[in-house]
Amino acid sequence: MLCNGLKVRSMSTTQDHQRKLELLVAAAMSVAMIVLILLLQQLTAPAKITTPTAIVEYTPIVVFPDFASIVSVNAKKQQFFDYLQDYINAENIRIASVREQLLSYADIVNSGAALSRHEREWLFGLEATYRPQVGLDSDKEIVQDLLLRVDEIPVSLVLAQAANESAWGTSRFATEGNNIFGQWCFVEGCGIVPKRRATGAIHEVKSFVSIEEAVEAYFLNINSNQPYDYFRELRAFMRDQQQDLDSLVLAFGLGAYSQRGDHYVDEVQNLILQNDLKSRDNS
Repeated sequence: MLCNGLKVRSMSTTQDHQRKLELLVAAAMSVAMIVLILLLQQLTAPAKITTPTAIVEYTPIVVFPDFASIVSVNAKKQQFFDYLQDYINAENIRIASVREQLLSYADIVNSGAALSRHEREWLFGLEATYRPQVGLDSDKEIVQDLLLRVDEIPVSLVLAQAANESAWGTSRFATEGNNIFGQWCFVEGCGIVPKRRATGAIHEVKSFVSIEEAVEAYFLNINSNQPYDYFRELRAFMRDQQQDLDSLVLAFGLGAYSQRGDHYVDEVQNLILQNDLKSRDNS
């Protein structure tokens, strides 16, 4: 009787294993069928058409505003200053970057080390742009002279000169030639011939493609030409004393900018004070 009981139990256990195995096989086949159906749906589905994203090129809108049409004097001044300040800030940032590299070269030459060939090529390119003093023999002398030239000009001073020279952006030279600083040139056809040019004079008021180009030319003029040596000395003194650049003091270095001399300096300083332009220097 015991043997028969064991035999029955053994048969029951075997049947249970078979049922479990059958259930597992069935489940696996069900999963496989679901996966197969999904694959068939993807293969038979119509291809999804992807439209390439258009690449949009943004061109800055650089239009010289019609300042003459602005009736309100205060509104005209505000818009004139706001319009020009972005250009001035951009040029100061660019110059500050070049100056930073130049200062790193100053550290090298002041330590007694020599510049590499690549560094000297960069230095000579800068020298060609800023036209430093003749007769400078060593890299150290060239770097020191360039540090007088490659430097920022306060926003307040640039804005005051632009307002003075362009009659708040309404002059003929500003509207026709983007010349907001009254800069001259001396090659026939380089600009606009002044209506009141003296007999025998050959200068023209230079035409620029854009305000950006005019601003760059103004900075290079102040930072490179001999009549503004005193301006650069004043600026270098402020740097040596770790002072902020003071536009009212620096204006004394611009007496040669106009035939009006000291009167011109007074005009520029008054424009800075009357319009609170120094508040824009750190904006």
